[in-house]
Amino acid sequence: MLIENLNPKIDITLEFKLSNYKKIPTSFGCYVISNFNFEIMYVGKASSIQLRFLNHLDSQEKLSLTPLGKAYWFSFKNCQNEYEISKLERGWLNSYSLEHGAKPIFNKINASI
Repeated sequence: MLIENLNPKIDITLEFKLSNYKKIPTSFGCYVISNFNFEIMYVGKASSIQLRFLNHLDSQEKLSLTPLGKAYWFSFKNCQNEYEISKLERGWLNSYSLEHGAKPIFNKINASI
């Protein structure tokens, strides 16, 4: 599934690299990590999108090669509160699961953070 198929739509997409962390807000939000072709590899939510972005950059799993390639894009949508991010994340994950019959590849990893 491509990020362009998510509803509601993504606000901003940046390369998944450390030099972009200051461009990411510290607000609530839902985000997607995708490969170079914008195929979704991970869907997540955060009370601070910027902090979660940095956490993912420290994850060997998120930086390694997968059958879909490597993580290349970090896309996000700002949200107002915890309820909104939970609802949005659940909706995006459900859309992905309906299309693919499973969660995105990185959502299958048991996170230690």
